[in-house]
Amino acid sequence: MARGRGHGRRRRGHGGEAEGGDERWLLTYADMITLLMALFMVLFSISSVNISKFQTLQQALHAAFSGDILPGGKSIAQPGATANSSHAPSAADVQAIVPLTAQPASTLQSTASAATQQASEFARIKAKLDAYSKQHGFSKNVKSSIDRRGLVIRVLTDKLLFASGRASLESGATPLLGEIAQLLDVEQLSPVAVEGNTDDVPIHSSVFPSNWELSTARASTVVRFLISQGVGAPRLSAAGYADQHPIAANTDPSGRARNRRVEIVLQRLPGPSTTFSTNPTG
Repeated sequence: MARGRGHGRRRRGHGGEAEGGDERWLLTYADMITLLMALFMVLFSISSVNISKFQTLQQALHAAFSGDILPGGKSIAQPGATANSSHAPSAADVQAIVPLTAQPASTLQSTASAATQQASEFARIKAKLDAYSKQHGFSKNVKSSIDRRGLVIRVLTDKLLFASGRASLESGATPLLGEIAQLLDVEQLSPVAVEGNTDDVPIHSSVFPSNWELSTARASTVVRFLISQGVGAPRLSAAGYADQHPIAANTDPSGRARNRRVEIVLQRLPGPSTTFSTNPTG
């Protein structure tokens, strides 16, 4: 009987060890949950931002890059100024800087009014130039349009401004460029850019090694003529683009003739971006 009871106890002991082994996965599961919780807490702490410190940094950067005197700059020259007086912006200093970035409604209205007035002036000059070109038989060689750059006057060079491969003005160009100079002188504020363009046929001469030199020389010649007619030199600029800005295909004589041109651009005055529709005449 004693052996039977002892044997029964051993069997219950084995059964207890088996039950305990089946529950060991709970320890692993609990450890994993604890690690995940710790990971989420770390991620949360990293993603959290101290709002007050961020605002202080934002105000300091705003003050430093506003173009005004840094806070504390005046107090340094005053008696009794402390060494830390220029290190951090005060609330009053930051508030004083903020209005500098805002534009009053009256200023915006004035700028919009100036842009409208300029667009009206461009349209008036364009109408006068178109009427002059039609009256004197230049309509095929002179085109004008108003686009995002401003008033663009496009003059084809062949048999009007320059002979082939030359940069000296033809005699027939004087009346046309004289009329353009008078119209440009009416609007005395806008810059004037003169741009020379050629076709893609290479040029090799003792004067012009390539189309770059030819296009730039032609633009400079027109600029000098406009100056002689009273257009202010500070308003003028010259640039040569060779064959890089074609307006037609260079595959036939007609397209190449359209690409040989000088463009006189009455540019818009700087200001808020305003959308204007392009109005080509042909």
